[in-house]
Amino acid sequence: MSRNIELKARFPDLEAARGVLRSLGAPLHARERQEDTYFRAVRGRLKLRRRWRIDPGASRAASGGGLEEPAQLISYERADEAAARPSEYLLAPAGEGERLRQVLSSALEVRVVVRKEREVHIHERVRIHLDRVEGLGAFLELEAIVDEDGGETAARERLERLRAALGIVPEMLIEASYSDLLLGAR
Repeated sequence: MSRNIELKARFPDLEAARGVLRSLGAPLHARERQEDTYFRAVRGRLKLRRRWRIDPGASRAASGGGLEEPAQLISYERADEAAARPSEYLLAPAGEGERLRQVLSSALEVRVVVRKEREVHIHERVRIHLDRVEGLGAFLELEAIVDEDGGETAARERLERLRAALGIVPEMLIEASYSDLLLGAR
């Protein structure tokens, strides 16, 4: 399994976050529209992610919603804590996303569908997600990759530097996934 250290926070002013990221030299890697279909899992969480790349210079209507990327099937385990926490995950490319969603939905219970627009920035091997989640609002997510170069300690240090630079305080942190927040809002 792959591992990262992640932190999720409510962040209503995504434009302010963009300004900080520009000052740090954290380029925009991608703009996407994502649809995550969560299925009932025996352990952890299981979701099918469908993604559409959005051309930064085009409106959503003009781009037809974006170019669909290959889907991903993602299994992950992570504690629900309002803090930086480890997440272990497995990813598998899934090809035809809509067909796979139909196949999985015919055999497994769909818990919830999360739709969001996401900007992905990268700085010092930390993925920074600026998210607008349908029905929930604006969030910022940091995912520091744990690898052989310094391990978990170095990943936590990179994440902590970004957290401080972005002004994320404990009151902004959330413990739940977007799926859990949507389920709780019902």
